[in-house]
Amino acid sequence: MVAKDYPFYLVVKRMNCSLEVQTVRSNIQPAKEVEEPCNKRVKPLSRVTSLANLIPPVKAAPLKRIGQTLQRSISFRSESRTESVMPPRPWTRPAPPANTKRRDSKLWSETFDVRLGHQMLSSKEINRQEAIFELSRGEKDLVEDLKLAKKAYHDPMLKLSIMTEHELNQIFGTLESLIPLHEDLLSRLREARKPDGSTEHVGHILVDWLPCLDSYNSYCSNQVAAKALLDHKKQDHRVHDFLQRCLESPFSRKLDLWNFLDIPRSRLVKYPLLLREILKHTPNDHPDRQYLDEAINMIQSIVAEINTQTGESECRFYKERLLYLEGSQRDLLIDSSRILSCHGELKNNRGAKLHVFLFQDVLVITRAIAHNEQLYYQLYRQPIPVRELQWEDLQDGVIRLGGSIRGAFSNNERTKNFFRVSFHSSSQLHSHSFQASDAFNKQQWLNCIRQAKGATESAIGVVGLGIPVGVETSISDPEPPPNLLTVTVRSTVDVYLERREGRHDWDHRTVFLLSLLV
Repeated sequence: MVAKDYPFYLVVKRMNCSLEVQTVRSNIQPAKEVEEPCNKRVKPLSRVTSLANLIPPVKAAPLKRIGQTLQRSISFRSESRTESVMPPRPWTRPAPPANTKRRDSKLWSETFDVRLGHQMLSSKEINRQEAIFELSRGEKDLVEDLKLAKKAYHDPMLKLSIMTEHELNQIFGTLESLIPLHEDLLSRLREARKPDGSTEHVGHILVDWLPCLDSYNSYCSNQVAAKALLDHKKQDHRVHDFLQRCLESPFSRKLDLWNFLDIPRSRLVKYPLLLREILKHTPNDHPDRQYLDEAINMIQSIVAEINTQTGESECRFYKERLLYLEGSQRDLLIDSSRILSCHGELKNNRGAKLHVFLFQDVLVITRAIAHNEQLYYQLYRQPIPVRELQWEDLQDGVIRLGGSIRGAFSNNERTKNFFRVSFHSSSQLHSHSFQASDAFNKQQWLNCIRQAKGATESAIGVVGLGIPVGVETSISDPEPPPNLLTVTVRSTVDVYLERREGRHDWDHRTVFLLSLLV
């Protein structure tokens, strides 16, 4: 018994002894009642009630635990005790929490016999069958999750009018159209499986099926806007209550709605790894190897194209969420950006939270604000062109939260993970110190800035013609003829050509410039 329970045990024991003594006396003299002393003082009932009101309330939970302890201790006594004195309350075990639904995670070798006839499979062939089986099982799980997202989330919220049909279409996008696509692949893989559980050829199936993944373009491009709308709708108590109940239900496996909506994207980027694993364990002389090589090249191209379109969609979304306090804050480099290298929350040296966007050609510092019940980003400082940007990795402890330099507080937790960006404007040096959430996040920012800076410098420096980004430049003969070819360079990746009056004889310098920039 725990030491802190010992006083309760003594109290119970004394109480039991007194109860037994009273029971014995009542048996010996049943007719004689205990007389009250005549000089006993009796307090008025009103005074007792007023004193009772002064007793502070006690939490119910500890009392419940103590009561259960008393009941268990009393129940250990002899059954000969009169039950009318203190009848024990039946103890009931609290209802266990709902069990979380678990997926079947058996391997191929645990599902099927590794012996084909009387011949034992080699370890390489077993690994190949395991990889193919993982591909098939993943498709089965994906189909189940997509159907669950529609049946358990989309349809009930539509039927109960928790969200409008338009809002649900924005959040779920084209998710329903992905279900038959993956059911088709799952059906083909099952048909290719032999009765003994082994699969001989999958390459030709993948080569024929992978072009269907182009339909992921619209779904993945919609995810940024879908996530923003879902986060906004969670502020509605009906939506929040419904999603919370689903999260606590066994079918959700402790996953929220966004986890289910993001499963297709996670599956898409996993295909190259799955196919490489199958190829790794496929013998060189196997006829499936050629198809697998082709399938890997196909899925890599598809994923790269979807990543590009998703990135452009994300860039457009956040550009539309920028709020400008002044017209001078607007920058053509922001309008022409098609790539958002990275963005996230950083703190300045005063501890203020900022949301920083690194577009392909410009760094934008903002503050997140609520506008019309939506999250927007108000420009905090003038945008910084990447070509003018200088960055510096600061050692821990050299930045005071007030902004001064010092090295005596290197152990201060609040002065870690800082880096500085600076630029010249109107012959003046401007700098900003940012604090990342951790060392990894800081390194990610520095890598993105370094890559953006390198891409800008290489695009301008290699050309060697002194053409600044964001201006219109004409390349022609020293005495320009009436028919002029104008090259407008608005960013490091966008080149726009304007042909005037149908000129077709491009200057060799123009061809050289375009070959480097495009």
